[in-house]
Amino acid sequence: MNSPLLRASGVSKRYPLRGNGLLRRTRGWIHAVDDVSLDVHEGETLGLVGESGCGKSTLGRVLLRLLNPDAGSISFAGADITGIEGEDLRRLRREMQIVFQDPAASLNPRHRAGAIVGAPLAIHGVGTAAQRRERSRELLEIVGLRPEYADRYPHEFSGGQRQRIGIARAIALNPRLVIADEPVSALDVSVQAQILNLLADLQRDLGLTYVFIAHDLAVVRQVSDRVAVMYLGRIVEVGPALEVCDRPAHHYTNALLSAVPIPEVSGIRKRERIILRGDVPSLATPPTGCAFHPRCAAATDICAHERPPLVQRLSGAGEHSVACHHPL
Repeated sequence: MNSPLLRASGVSKRYPLRGNGLLRRTRGWIHAVDDVSLDVHEGETLGLVGESGCGKSTLGRVLLRLLNPDAGSISFAGADITGIEGEDLRRLRREMQIVFQDPAASLNPRHRAGAIVGAPLAIHGVGTAAQRRERSRELLEIVGLRPEYADRYPHEFSGGQRQRIGIARAIALNPRLVIADEPVSALDVSVQAQILNLLADLQRDLGLTYVFIAHDLAVVRQVSDRVAVMYLGRIVEVGPALEVCDRPAHHYTNALLSAVPIPEVSGIRKRERIILRGDVPSLATPPTGCAFHPRCAAATDICAHERPPLVQRLSGAGEHSVACHHPL
């Protein structure tokens, strides 16, 4: 396989946990992303899945350099982008864009749809004002909205339509990479299917590369070529989507899959529901060793003391890697 379009190596991001006193001294750290290494290849969709609060969205923003990593390195198209600033970072924005989770909160309520979609063009000085207005109307049509909707305000659209506006804004500069941060989680099921189909069509027509962040493994399986499973800021399993979903190697992945509803008419044998013991540990005081060991039925002494590396399995199709001392 060719060199990845995006590569993260040992990336970490933490936030200070401050006290309530006058000086607000730092009394700890929240480890939102902990030593993550990940490759995203051009033209593919990498699904990033995990429970709420596991660090998925933070990792997506770090990959885009919306947040600066505290450790590790990030490269895009073979160039190191970890420490770039100023005009270099501004040029990078044309290549990497994001679709936010909440379509209502991500759109300025005081701006018309045409101005929102055309904002990236204006910021980067693309074309004249008339050309930008025409391009905005074209983009609205590309995502399934009428061009005349350019004169409407966000509150005049439904949730699905607002998300289409957000997608139009994301593709305005013809980026190579789009981070889709739970783009359908706030939408009705029927609308979710429409947005997923739109994203697939745009990927085919524009040659886009996606990092698709979600907590729903059923959705991730449908749209992804590969899946990376995240727990407490760490990648615990990554591999081809069908391989990970049909033959999970990590006990956490298996527990997530057991919670996915399966229709009786599908003919697929239902999984036994796995109830995880205990609560999700705090990111401020993550467990030693394997982060999942306090909730894992297969955990042994080594799991509590030694952090398992992410290694490729000896069996299975493609590059299927897991971080577990006792993989399934």
